[in-house]
Amino acid sequence: MTGPGANGRTPAQAVGGRMTELRDEFVDFISQLVREESPSTEPETQSGIRAILTETLSDVGLDVEHIPGRASGGHLLARSPGAADGRAATDGPAAGGAQLLVGHMDTVWPVGTLREMPVRVADGRLSGPGAFDMKTGLAIGVFALRALRDLGLDAGVAPVFFINSDEEIGSPESEPLIRDLARGASRAFVLEPALGPGGRLKTRRKGIGQYHVEVAGRSSHAGLAPEEGASAILELAHTIRGIDRLADPGTGTTMNVGLIEGGSRPNVVAASANCEVDVRVWTAAEAERIREGMVGLKPTVPGTRIAVTEVARRGPLERTPRNVVLWERALRVADEIGLELREGSAGGGSDGNLTSQYTATLDGLGAVGDGAHARHEFVWIDRAVERVALLAGLIAAP
Repeated sequence: MTGPGANGRTPAQAVGGRMTELRDEFVDFISQLVREESPSTEPETQSGIRAILTETLSDVGLDVEHIPGRASGGHLLARSPGAADGRAATDGPAAGGAQLLVGHMDTVWPVGTLREMPVRVADGRLSGPGAFDMKTGLAIGVFALRALRDLGLDAGVAPVFFINSDEEIGSPESEPLIRDLARGASRAFVLEPALGPGGRLKTRRKGIGQYHVEVAGRSSHAGLAPEEGASAILELAHTIRGIDRLADPGTGTTMNVGLIEGGSRPNVVAASANCEVDVRVWTAAEAERIREGMVGLKPTVPGTRIAVTEVARRGPLERTPRNVVLWERALRVADEIGLELREGSAGGGSDGNLTSQYTATLDGLGAVGDGAHARHEFVWIDRAVERVALLAGLIAAP
């Protein structure tokens, strides 16, 4: 609970004191995770970090299961014995009696990056590949649970900690598991990095859509019989203009044609052409408007046809009433430990977009720092320690 506990301190305050004692061990643990290189696209590399997390979460008192992947390194599901099997209940989001912590162990960095970006601790910062996005977030989750255990403080709801290994490539294998777990949870805390130097929590994230547009035309000799052809490339050019018109800067809806292909030779009227489209929206209503617009695209060049395929869809993390309640609770916990907290919006998606469809979700509870996917990636150590206390206070809340 968030009210006064032992010695008149709230759980967040008590954990803050405990983390003063555990600070060096916390930094060592983050360093250990960062040194275990674990790129999404090389699943065989992830056994090292998986073993560390399995051992540590087991020591905290959770039952840990490795869920094997097909093309990924698999995922860890760590649950309190009181959380049953941590899967969805059939009668509503809160019925599972669990709270969900979500993070990922994979990074964008290939094996060997440590030679160029070694782990460094200096001037209050810890740097290294994956430190910010998001191995420090995993450490924050682990140490929040550990500090609560050390102090004899119970979680307000039985915790379930899900750690996947394919988030950086869109969570293709873990998405069904995350959706299933979120259906059975009363709330979800996503340990992705905080937003900006102020460490804002993410109460909104854009939804993401991806479309493949295929145009079929009719080939002919460009010099001898151009009138007999129907250029798929010309139609694709018109279609791209139509796609661009679906964007709405006023609502933050963006359309980006990021890849185009077509034709065979300069002297042949193109029989085929295609493009890939990335869509970002703040609301589910905008996502549906775009879907209808994309499916409704019609050719303007006689003799051509358009086929549109929705390749991927991830709904937005919206500022829903239940998400606002969780944000307001975070403000109260932050006030207990003297932490100034602000909220923010992110254009990129995370697994929080998935959980928010089913349960109250708060994102960005991980590290404060900079350089996600960049060579200067780092975290502020003291800010990470504060985040342990904040998360612990949220976990202990009823």
